[in-house]
Amino acid sequence: MEIIGYAAAVLIGVSLGLIGGGGSILTVPVLVYLFGVDVFLATEYSLFIVGVSSLVGSMSYFKKGLVDFKMALIFGIPSVVSIFLTRIYLLPFIPEEVIKIQNFTITRDIFLLLIFAGLMILASYKMIKSNVSERTTDKNNALLAAGQGSIVGILTGLVGAGGGFMIIPALVNLLKIPMKMAIGTSLVIISINSLIGFFSSVNHVKIEWKLLISIATIAIAGIIIGLQLSKKVDGKKLKPAFGWFILIMGIYIITKEIFF
Repeated sequence: MEIIGYAAAVLIGVSLGLIGGGGSILTVPVLVYLFGVDVFLATEYSLFIVGVSSLVGSMSYFKKGLVDFKMALIFGIPSVVSIFLTRIYLLPFIPEEVIKIQNFTITRDIFLLLIFAGLMILASYKMIKSNVSERTTDKNNALLAAGQGSIVGILTGLVGAGGGFMIIPALVNLLKIPMKMAIGTSLVIISINSLIGFFSSVNHVKIEWKLLISIATIAIAGIIIGLQLSKKVDGKKLKPAFGWFILIMGIYIITKEIFF
């Protein structure tokens, strides 16, 4: 299963490099189902893998001047605050048994996976729909983007997802950033969010660094491949197909955790 897991790690990076998001939504399921990592620990690992991969990917866009740091701050500051509060104050207080009805029990791990699966279905809808339209930037749009940044921060802190599927539409629709620049800016936001989330709670868990670094290295190789492919392939055309894949994965997780 680990061989399949490493292959999936490449796909995580390719997606981040090609469409600026989506790959991080696969990280936790890959860690849990293919590497056998505990769900709580998988959210921590995911933050590191997604963070370093996105950081490497953002460098290419930065060199081309395709990162808008002002807009990254508008979106990123609320995200960072939400991640910190979620990792330190919310996540540790989720009980081991969230719901228990007779013989049916939803543990913390199952609860987090169900949240993750719901997030995957939401991400798939946005990818399949795949229509972002530019609007005029104003204060209300900036406030909406900041609010969305807070939501992304909570989700990143809770389940270790980068949230690129929410960040890019917000940057394009609300802050009127061209698509290529939105991808570069999204990678910067994802890398900052994920790494801050990781280091804010890393002392509370035992990290298997050899496994973590090996997966992160392969994901970085994937993002480099994705960046090269982005020069030849229009990522927007591949987004709906990737969305359908994410949808199937989300439904699989819900079915497996509830019924099997």
